[in-house]
Amino acid sequence: MLHHAPLLTTMAVGLVMGFALGFLAQKLRLSPIVGYLAAGLLIGPFTPGFVGDTDVAYELSEIGVILLMFGVGLHFSIKDLLAVKKVALPGAVLQMVAATALGTGVGLWLDWSLGASMLFGLALSVASTVVMLRALEDKQLLDTRAGHIAVGWLIVEDLAMVIALVVIPVLASDAGGAGAIAGELAWTIVRVAVFVALMLVVGKRAIPWLLAKVADTGSRELFTISILAIAMGVAVGAAYLFDVSFALGAFFAGMIMRESDLSHRAAEDSLPLRDAFSVLFFVSVGMLVDWHVVIEAPLALLVTTLVIVVGKSAVAFGLVRALRYSKRMSLVVAAALAQIGEFSFILVTLGGDLEILSQEAQDLVLGGAILSIVINPFLFTFVSRFYREGAEDPQDQDDDATVTYTGSEHVILVGFGRVGTRTAMALWHADVPTVVIDDDENKVKALREDDREAILGSAVRSKVLRAAGIDQATTVIIAIPDPLNAGAITAKIKRLSPHVRVLTRGQNDTDVAYLTELGADRVLVGVNEVADLMAADVLDETTGTH
Repeated sequence: MLHHAPLLTTMAVGLVMGFALGFLAQKLRLSPIVGYLAAGLLIGPFTPGFVGDTDVAYELSEIGVILLMFGVGLHFSIKDLLAVKKVALPGAVLQMVAATALGTGVGLWLDWSLGASMLFGLALSVASTVVMLRALEDKQLLDTRAGHIAVGWLIVEDLAMVIALVVIPVLASDAGGAGAIAGELAWTIVRVAVFVALMLVVGKRAIPWLLAKVADTGSRELFTISILAIAMGVAVGAAYLFDVSFALGAFFAGMIMRESDLSHRAAEDSLPLRDAFSVLFFVSVGMLVDWHVVIEAPLALLVTTLVIVVGKSAVAFGLVRALRYSKRMSLVVAAALAQIGEFSFILVTLGGDLEILSQEAQDLVLGGAILSIVINPFLFTFVSRFYREGAEDPQDQDDDATVTYTGSEHVILVGFGRVGTRTAMALWHADVPTVVIDDDENKVKALREDDREAILGSAVRSKVLRAAGIDQATTVIIAIPDPLNAGAITAKIKRLSPHVRVLTRGQNDTDVAYLTELGADRVLVGVNEVADLMAADVLDETTGTH
C-alpha cells in the first residue's frame, strides 16, 4: 500500500523522523539540523529498514531550496552589510578564497579533477546561516560588535553563493573550448541581467501591488497562498523563461517582496511552510549520505573536517586580527564560521547533478558538515566564556563593553535614524532622560562620546532592553521604519514590562492594525499626522487662536 503513495510516505516518515531526532538533538544542546540530517541518513538507501523514495526526496529538496532562498531574500538587509563593510567584505572574500584553496588541495590529494576539487573547496568555504545565528543567539553574542561582523560576513558569503549558482552550470558545460564557454557565460549574464532588470522594474511594482490587493480581501488564506504562489511562480518562471536557477529566482522574489509594506505579514505567514520544507530539505540531504565513508575514507573525512573547523576559523581569525580587531572579537567570528550547512548542500547537490562531484566527494562534504555542526556548540562555549571574561589585552577591554542604564522614569528610543535623531534632540532639549538603542556601533560610539546614554544592540532582545532599563522606563518610542521589526520589539516590550507605553510608526492602516494588535499604545502614520497638522493650522488661522 505504501508503495502506491511515495510522496505521502516519504513526507510523513521524513517529518516524523526529522521531528523526533531534531527534538533529541535540541535536548542534547546540538543544532536540530544534526537531527534532521540523521533522520535522512536513517531513511536513506545506505541504511537498513525503511527507504524513502529518493526521486521524491529530490523534488522535496528543490521546494526546500526555493523556500530557503526566498527566506534569505525576504530578510536580506543592505543596511546590516554596510554597517560592517570594512571588515566583512574583504574578510569574507579572502576567507572564501583561502578555504576554497584548502579544499582544492584536499581534492587534488585525493586524485580528483581540478574542477571537482575547486567545487569541493567552494562547498567547504561557506557557513550555515541557521547554525551561525542559532549559536550567536544562544551565547547572547548576536548584538555584540563581533556578532554584527559575523552576520555581515555571512551576507557576503550568501551573495557569493547566489552568483556561484549562476556561474557553475556554465563552467561545467561541455561548450567546446574557452571561447565557447566565455560566450555561454556572457549569454548567461545577459539572461540574468534581463531577469534582474525585470524584477527591479516590473516586479518591484507588481508584487507589492498584488499583495496589497489580496490583503484588501481580508482573507488570510488567500494572502498566504499569494506569498507562496509568488515565491514558487517567480522561481519556476525564472528557470523556464531565463534558464536561471530556482534558487536565484526565489532569492529575488523574496528581496522584492521585502519592499512591500506587507513584508512583515509575508514573513510571518510563510514561516511555518518555510520551516517545514527546510526540515525536508535537510532530511533529503541526509538521505544522500553514505555512512560507509567513515570506514572507507576516515582520513579524508578527518582532513575535510579539519579544513572546515580549523582551517576556515584560523584564516578568519587571522584576517580579523589583521584588520586591527581584538582577539576575542576575532575568536567569535572564527567560531561562527567554523561549520558549513545549507549552501554547501545545495552546491554538492548541484555538483552531483552536473556530474562534477563523485559520490565520495558528496559524502565527505555532508559528513564534514554533520561533524562541524556537532562540534560548533562546544567551540562556542569556550569562545563565549573567553569573550565574557575578557583578556589582559587593553584593546579587548574596550570592545563591546557592557553598558547598563541605572536611572528611572526615562524614555527609551529605539533607532537613531532621521526620525529617531529628531525625536531625541527634542527630548534632550526638554531635559527628558532618554536612552537610545541602536545596532549601528558608529552611532552608539558617537552618542557616548557626546555623553548621551546609548545601548548597542537589537531591541528585540531581552538583554538589550534590560540594559536600557526597560523595567524603570515610562515610555518606549520605536522610531525604526520596518514594521516587522517594530512589531517584534513591541511584543517583546509588552512581555517584559506591560506597563510601559509604546509609541511606534507605520506606513499605512495595515501597519496600525498589526502593531496595535501586538500591544502598541499609539501608532503614528506619516500621512495622517501631516493631514492633522495641516487641518489644525488652517483652523487656528481661521479662529485666530494662533
